[in-house]
Amino acid sequence: MTMTKRCTWCGDDPLYVKYHDEEWGVPVWDDETLFEFLILEGAQAGLSWITILRKREGYRTLFDNFDAKKIARYRDSKLDKILLDPAIIRNKLKVYGARKNARAFLETQAEFGSFANYMWDFVDGTPIQNRWKSMKQVPATTPISDAISKDMKKRGFTFVGSTIMYAHMQATGMVNDHTTDCYRHKECAALGKKAR
Repeated sequence: MTMTKRCTWCGDDPLYVKYHDEEWGVPVWDDETLFEFLILEGAQAGLSWITILRKREGYRTLFDNFDAKKIARYRDSKLDKILLDPAIIRNKLKVYGARKNARAFLETQAEFGSFANYMWDFVDGTPIQNRWKSMKQVPATTPISDAISKDMKKRGFTFVGSTIMYAHMQATGMVNDHTTDCYRHKECAALGKKAR
């Protein structure tokens, strides 16, 4: 029996493996999913991604399934109530940042027709196909993530540093960072060709 070869970062935690196998590196053109990852990646700052995955359902419940229009209208009292719930990361800057990001997201969406158009323009609409042999080669930031971060900060987004935005690019398939020995590398590369 042959073992399925995966990127080493996902280990053997079933939740991590499922995320690796089904989501990470898959090109996302859906604004709602892009917004969800924006909020979750921001929540991750300083924490491990598995911590966020374990709280993902809590975020979905408390943040109206990542409905940016609803979140943009949250009152301080609603955000303060959310802060009391252990189902999410209870960090005031991150929780209040979700509302700030929802507002900036809606403005960007209106300007570009969709948030996907805005994000994918940074890579000319085509996923970057890397060919890393080991996770040690994978960068934490790139000039493109630097540019996205700088532009998003200008637009009023928060928790959008270059490292966070590179993780967002990886999660949403703007870049294929599966290592070449991982079975998902070829699959995500094929999805990239079919993007849009």
